[in-house]
Amino acid sequence: MQIILLDKVVNLGGLGDVVKVKDGYARNFLIPQGKAKRANAANLAEFEARRAELERIAAEQLAAAQAQGEKLEGLAVTVSRKAGVDGRLFGSVTNADIADALKAQGFAVEKSAVRMPEGPLKVVGESQLVVALHTDVTATITVTVVGEN
Repeated sequence: MQIILLDKVVNLGGLGDVVKVKDGYARNFLIPQGKAKRANAANLAEFEARRAELERIAAEQLAAAQAQGEKLEGLAVTVSRKAGVDGRLFGSVTNADIADALKAQGFAVEKSAVRMPEGPLKVVGESQLVVALHTDVTATITVTVVGEN
C-alpha cells in the first residue's frame, strides 16, 4: 500500500515521504496512530496544503523533546525494592517503575519511552538506561536499585 507519512517514522521515512508498506502495517498501525494517510490524489493535495503546518508542529515537538532531553541527560533515579541477602530482587524493576520514578521527580515520560534492552532489572545496583523522547532525541539516565530488607 502506498502511504504519505505525516510524521517521522523510524526505519521508514520522514514527513511527506510517499512509501510502500505492507497493508496490515498501514491499516493497523500507521493510519490509526495518525502517522500516515493513503497516497491518493485527494490526500496528496490536502497534504501539500497542510505541509507548512505539519512541519511547524514537527519542529515544535522536536524542540520540546530536545529541551526535556537536556534536563534528563545524566539524571540519577533511585528505585527501592525488596531484595534477598545475595542482592537479587523479589520481582523486578520494569520500565513502568522507572517512568513512575521519573514522574515523581517532575519529568512526564511514558513507560514505552524507557528502553531496557536487557529486560527488567533483577539485581541491586546501578544501570545506565536510555529514554527515547522523540525519534531523534534520546537521553541516558542512571537507575540505582536499592534493596530493602
